Amino acid sequence: MLIYDAPWMKATQPRVDSRTDLAMIERLRNLHFDAAVVFTVYSQNPLPAAMLCFLSDIPLRLAHCHENPYQLLTDWVLDPEPGAHTRHEVQRQLDLVGHVGYRTSDERLAVRIPDAARIQVGRLLQERGFAADGWVVIHPGASAPSRRYAPSSFATVARELTNRFGWLVVFTGTSAERHLVENIQAEAGVPTHSLVGDLDLAGLAALLACAPLLITNNTGPAHLAAAVGTPIVDLYALTNPQHTPWGTPNRVLFHDVPCRHCYKSICPEGHHHCLQLVSPEQVVQAAHELHDERYTCRSSTQLSMEGR
Repeated sequence: MLIYDAPWMKATQPRVDSRTDLAMIERLRNLHFDAAVVFTVYSQNPLPAAMLCFLSDIPLRLAHCHENPYQLLTDWVLDPEPGAHTRHEVQRQLDLVGHVGYRTSDERLAVRIPDAARIQVGRLLQERGFAADGWVVIHPGASAPSRRYAPSSFATVARELTNRFGWLVVFTGTSAERHLVENIQAEAGVPTHSLVGDLDLAGLAALLACAPLLITNNTGPAHLAAAVGTPIVDLYALTNPQHTPWGTPNRVLFHDVPCRHCYKSICPEGHHHCLQLVSPEQVVQAAHELHDERYTCRSSTQLSMEGR
């Protein structure tokens, strides 16, 4: 894996010269790649990455692009989004590689979890007395403020799941989100568990693979849960339309607003109505429905197998 902080990406730290970029061009050239596929969302321009690959002498270059790339792309797929329609992001990228003849019979997301991570998480769950189905993961953080459900609402959800259904609630997050989770736990006023800062990416994947259910904002763990087949209640801010859970049972909750699809990290209206008008009761109801569906389906499957 090559990691490159491209200067055309939002999160890259400013730099004063192009030495890092020239070094990456040389590194790519020396690796003699046969082809490059540039994956972008429809609001991103693929041409800077295409130029990087062109200067690296990669002979075949594929991407969606709104404008004519001329020689920068050898395989140009005219981007129909968002004017004609909007696809799920997974479908968009499957269609891109399908344009040059590459297809798969299994379109699900997948992630390989190291055995050490499974063992670590198994011990954690055993130590904390988690039953097979009587618990739920809540991941209340997100990098963009516009995609965060209110902490007080998460607290109400945790309290209701505990008091009404007897579920154990476990919170996850990065170390930087410890204060957020501690405040939610305190406001919930019921016993909950926190693994904030205790899990790396592999550990989080292992935890979600065990979890009966994840409740989260539209953020990375939602897609990690989809990759391990865990049902998801996704509190989905309407900043953009194409990143809902893929290939796993889910409930996508939002309140429709005229300012939908703003693509902003901070709500430009200041009210966050697309998320904050989703009531905690809606979240609790969605979680209960998904939980029942999962275990009704599992019980039916077991009965069918026993009857053979």
